Amino acid sequence: MDASASMKSLLLAASQYRAVRTQSNAALLQRSLEVISGLKLTKLFASNQTLPSECLSCLVELVDDPNTSSQLTLTVVGLLCQLVSDNETREALQNTYNLSNVLANVVHRSSVSPIDPVLLPSIQLLQKLTYNVRVFHASANIDELISFLIYHIQSTEDELTIPCLGLMANLCRHNLSIQAHIKSLTNVKGFYRTLISFLAHSSLTMVVFALSILSSLTLNEEVGEKLFHSRNIHQTFQLIFNILVNGDGTLTRKYSVDLLMDLLKNPKISDYLTKYEHFRSCLNQVLGLLHGRDPDSSAKVLELLLAFCSVPELRHVLCQAILEPNMAGCGSTRLASRSKPSEPSILLVHWSNQPLEASENCSTLALELFREIFEDVIDTGHCAMAERFVDLLLPVLLDQLHVLDNSLEDVLLKKKCEKIMKAIDILNIPLCADDILKAHVTKVLTASKCTDLIEHHFTCSGIDFGFGTKLIDSELSKLAADVVLKTLDLMSKLKQLVPSMEVSFYKVLQDQRLVSPLVFALTSDHREQVQAGLKILFEAAPLPDFPAIALGESIAANNSYRHQEAEHVPKRGHMQAATTCVNSMKGSTVCPSNEDAATFNIQDLIQKLQSGLEMKESVTDVRISEIMAVYEQKLSALASKETRLQDLLEAKALALAQADRLITQYHCQRAQAESEVRTLASMLKDAERINEDLEALLKAQQVESERAQGDIEQLFQHNRKLQTVAEEHEILKRSSIDLLQKHESTERQCKDLQVTCNSLNKQLETIKRQKESLEQQNDKTVSQLLESEEHRKELHKQLQDKEGKISSLQHKVKVQEEKLKAREKEKNDMEETIDILRKELSRTEQMRKELSIKASSLEVQKTQLEGRLEEKEALVKLQQEELNKHSHMIAMIHSLSGGKLSAETVNLSL
Repeated sequence: MDASASMKSLLLAASQYRAVRTQSNAALLQRSLEVISGLKLTKLFASNQTLPSECLSCLVELVDDPNTSSQLTLTVVGLLCQLVSDNETREALQNTYNLSNVLANVVHRSSVSPIDPVLLPSIQLLQKLTYNVRVFHASANIDELISFLIYHIQSTEDELTIPCLGLMANLCRHNLSIQAHIKSLTNVKGFYRTLISFLAHSSLTMVVFALSILSSLTLNEEVGEKLFHSRNIHQTFQLIFNILVNGDGTLTRKYSVDLLMDLLKNPKISDYLTKYEHFRSCLNQVLGLLHGRDPDSSAKVLELLLAFCSVPELRHVLCQAILEPNMAGCGSTRLASRSKPSEPSILLVHWSNQPLEASENCSTLALELFREIFEDVIDTGHCAMAERFVDLLLPVLLDQLHVLDNSLEDVLLKKKCEKIMKAIDILNIPLCADDILKAHVTKVLTASKCTDLIEHHFTCSGIDFGFGTKLIDSELSKLAADVVLKTLDLMSKLKQLVPSMEVSFYKVLQDQRLVSPLVFALTSDHREQVQAGLKILFEAAPLPDFPAIALGESIAANNSYRHQEAEHVPKRGHMQAATTCVNSMKGSTVCPSNEDAATFNIQDLIQKLQSGLEMKESVTDVRISEIMAVYEQKLSALASKETRLQDLLEAKALALAQADRLITQYHCQRAQAESEVRTLASMLKDAERINEDLEALLKAQQVESERAQGDIEQLFQHNRKLQTVAEEHEILKRSSIDLLQKHESTERQCKDLQVTCNSLNKQLETIKRQKESLEQQNDKTVSQLLESEEHRKELHKQLQDKEGKISSLQHKVKVQEEKLKAREKEKNDMEETIDILRKELSRTEQMRKELSIKASSLEVQKTQLEGRLEEKEALVKLQQEELNKHSHMIAMIHSLSGGKLSAETVNLSL
């Protein structure tokens, strides 16, 4: 069953279930959902096609409908969890379909009964959906969701505690409105105490969730200053690194990386991290995580390493750990040691060379990290340290510059352009800024490589408007233009060092197709692109064939287009506001009646089709059910869009009400501030009067202090004389004590020398005895050596015999291995034939299903024809009886009239 047929059957089953909620319709919808889940159509749902969009809308409506059964809701939530794994589908569900508000409503609805099976999967789906996404606080049911989460986090620990903590961490991160709402609650201190108690929990996931919430809410407050104080911050760092290295899985590692990245944005905490004594050992453990095969986890680790590069001191330590791992690993290790099969530099090269089809952006992150490493190497002047690494990295960078065909999808082409730009940045900025590294680049980079790259991007970006050129995405063309400019900048720096590079460079500068990249750079909003465009323009302007006129016309056309767009934006905004206002008024009055009439007509047609009253044209209208399903899908999609717009309107109304409340609060605060200013002014006048009185007292006390100071000086002089006498007395006392101590020490030394002399005499006698015993042992060892030599010769002979046996056994093992390889080859052939037979079996099974469907339809037609035939036979019998009656009547008439005509001879025909 293909994807489109599965989606159509899902939409039809959902419409039937919403119309009539029976067990059969629920079972049919359940099967359709399981088929969609089994097909793994994540990439298809990420597209903007009509059928997948209607399916997503249908799924969201099923979740939002309170009348949907729990089993169906669980299945739909499981399917949505599968779809949310794709980033584009997750963004569509969050932004277009408002799934977070729908799930918040489901949680609010299910929180009445804690044993509801829908509650846990809904919270887990919300956690996945809101990761790294800012949720609008004024949306529907968000306040109720926050209240439920806080209540459940403070309740007894159960299976909902960890998902609730993770969801709360997502909601609080980078969301000031939600943070302000939580801080304004009355029981916020109890909530803080509960979170702090979780920091000592055995589950590392709960610890990192609690720490993330605390950092979001209290980092710049009194509680946060105590928690992240210089006395506690080293323990906090140790805890985060321990969670990062020894976490329960990828999810825990993601949140620990995000937490550490958020803390690094605080200058005080980043300064504490530079002074953390175990940072080198922790960094080695983090680099060891790159040995894993999970690209998602490795991508988060690379993001953390790039965050370290934002602090210059940490970037230098990271550079040493990557380029000189043996020296960087000499520090103390607090965390658990792990085996490192390869250096961090080799691991980074491996992740930078990932294919385009990889789900995560590990390759781009690794290339950005390379750029940071080389910039640090150049800034610190340690270019010799990176020479070996450059030889390892250059083949990978040149492989990134390899030109691909244009048959790839636009998404893959964009990823390829981004990787090329990162590779050129590494070659352009750090490597070409140092002569030692520049020499390595000139050995491997050729002019043909650069010209082929520029020519390819002239074509794929839509700059080459030749015959048969297809229209290209504007974003892709911008990326290609950026690649062309960066490549030209690299060629200008290497034109004197690489053979034929200068000729190729000036040839490209005089190409007509260079106009579009230059216009893109010179009219860009980014400073770096404008500077790059100006550099190329200064190089190209003196050339004779440079298309200066075409460049000026293109810039003028671009500027006029932007001017027209700027003029049309206000008018378009007013027109859109008026249109939305009118549409909202119309939608609130007219749409419900049309929707009710349409659903009534659809239900009437469905009942007629099911009862078989309109089967007269069954042969010609076989696909009428599919047509009706499509119309029903469109109507349901329109109804769902109307409800979503209504939700958005309510959210805007709530936001306006909240703004009004804030304005009134501001006015109240302003009035309070003015009253406080008046009180402060009166207090200031009182303080000035008190200050004058205190000045008079101060002058009187100064006079008294001068008198007292003279008396104190006289006392100081007398005290100095007494101190000199006391010092002389102390010196004499110390000298006498020293003489007594020297006398006692000499007596002790004399006694010790006598004792040592006696002990040395005894040792001399024992040494003589030991010498005699050692001579006897030497004679014995000589005889034992002779015996062991003979034994060694015998063992050598035995060893030669065993080596001969081992060689024969190895030969037998090789023969057995060859036989085993032949058997494995036969096994692979058999598996291939089995796969082919399975495919043929599936095809025959599909044909059998189609034939059974046709046979069932023919049987229905047969039963209908048999019913009609029986009706006609009954009608013929009735007419025959009437004919017999008429024949008897004619015979009676003839007999009465005197004729002799009998009833048997009468023949009547219709």
